[in-house]
This record gives sequence, structure tokens and C-alpha cells, in this order.
Amino acid sequence: MTEKEKMLAGMPYDPSDKELTELRVRAHKLSKDYNDTYEDDFEKRKEILDVLLPERENGAFLQGPVYFDYGVFTKVGKSFYANFNFTVLDCCPVVIGDNVFCGPNVTLAPPMHSFDPEERRMRTRGSGEVYDIEYARPITIGNDCWLASNVVVCGGVTIGDGCVIGAGSVVTRDIPPRSLAAGNPCRVIRQITDRDKLNF
Repeated sequence: MTEKEKMLAGMPYDPSDKELTELRVRAHKLSKDYNDTYEDDFEKRKEILDVLLPERENGAFLQGPVYFDYGVFTKVGKSFYANFNFTVLDCCPVVIGDNVFCGPNVTLAPPMHSFDPEERRMRTRGSGEVYDIEYARPITIGNDCWLASNVVVCGGVTIGDGCVIGAGSVVTRDIPPRSLAAGNPCRVIRQITDRDKLNF
């Protein structure tokens, strides 16, 4: 298996691999290019996103700045909105449903490191090059979710359809559909029901 195949499968991999490094550098440059545009520069932004985030449906709007590790491993549904400082470390698949809102400073973080300090240490090849071994877990966000400001979603988490994740939450475990959840670690507070409608 290639290092990219290992990475996407959630296996331990070497992120200094040449193919991965090239993909990551390209995504970082494209993120920078996007961040240097004005929000009404629609054509230029579309051109950049067509390369950086090709797996996206119609109506996606990313305010910027954005930060992607790879971009090509993130899939975004229809009518997606991301506010300032949207960060996706997509070293495992990240799937975002339709009609999802992300507030400022939302981070989706699949990367994982060993809890064992010896395994986590940097390693040195015979050439003197320093590297580490990592792994990752996918993230899935269902349709019609709102992730409020400063939410962090950790690797391996699935957020069900229709959820609201409160500001400042760190989501470390799955959240069932139509839940209002918040906190660090994030916990379900209650279900979202018709009583939550504002009728406008």
C-alpha cells in the first residue's frame, strides 16, 4: 500500500511521503491564494476551489480565510457555509452534508497521534531526515447541522442530521441526530423538537 492509501484507511502512515507532501503543499498554496482574494471575486474563488475542494456541491460559500491540509479528501454538500478561519485537516475523509453552517474558527481535526510518548517521538532516517508516524480517523457531519463558533470536531466523530453544536465545544464522540449538544467534552443537552421553531 502507498502512504496515501494507508492514511485514508486510518492506518499508521508517514506524512513526509513525497506524494503526500506534494498534495499538502499544493493545498496550502491554494488556501493562501483563496485567502488573498476578496469575497466578491467569485470567478477567482471558484477557480481555486475547483482544484482545492473539487468534491463540493452547488451553493458552497467559504468566507475565508480557510486552511486545508489536502482539500481533495473533503466532500461538501449543497448550500454549505463556513465563516472565518475554517480549518480542515483532512488526512482522513471528511464528509459534510447539505445545508451545514460553520461559525468562525471551526476546526475539523481527523489527525491522531499515539498516546504512548515513545511511539509519538520524531524518528530519524539514515539520511538524517526527521519524520513521525501518524494515523487519522474520518469525520462525518450530517445534513442541516450548525456548528457554532470555535467548535472542534475530533477524528472518528459522526454528527447526525439536524444537530446544533454549541460555541466552544470539543466534540470527541458521536452526536445523535437532532441533538443540541455543547461543552468540553461535548455532550447532548436535549433533543431539538418542533418547539424550537421560531415560525418565521
